[in-house]
Amino acid sequence: MTHIAVIGGGPAGLSAALFTQKNGLETTVYDTDNTWMHKAHFFNYPGIGSQDGTVLIDTMRRQAESFGVTVEQGVEVTDVSETDDGFTLSTEEGDAEADYVVMATGANREIAEALGCAFDGDLVEVDLSMETSVTDAYATGAMVRAEEWQAVISAGDGAAAGLNILSKEEGEHFHDFDVPADADATFGAMSE
Repeated sequence: MTHIAVIGGGPAGLSAALFTQKNGLETTVYDTDNTWMHKAHFFNYPGIGSQDGTVLIDTMRRQAESFGVTVEQGVEVTDVSETDDGFTLSTEEGDAEADYVVMATGANREIAEALGCAFDGDLVEVDLSMETSVTDAYATGAMVRAEEWQAVISAGDGAAAGLNILSKEEGEHFHDFDVPADADATFGAMSE
């Protein structure tokens, strides 16, 4: 089974994880819980009238977990290297393998630099799908944007990465578009 490793549990990482796991790809989020969200209060996030950042990130994490995302809370990824079959992630808990990696570490670009991703000045270079110069490695949010550090932008970057991974796996453009019947089927089954 295809495995996605997401480094960072903020809006970008959890958005990518939600899309990939929800659509059948095994996904693990490695999260040290150092997201800027804990310092934020949201009045500018669509659909959120007023929300404390910690409450919002906890809600996002529970939503991802409800679809089966594995969250390795408090586990720091210290290195990522390419292998013949994907990537090896090094953590204090040991090594893990992944077919794809999504870096969602805020302005911390050390993992992208160690992996050999191309940079434009201080920013990791990505295409519109958020893929870096390293095939199947994605960078999101503040890693790729100069001062455009909004949670909603980061969540969109994560969604773009997730959808591109799904498109690669399907061999054609993948669309994640739910209708009310999907919600009834998904959440009805979860509550039974």
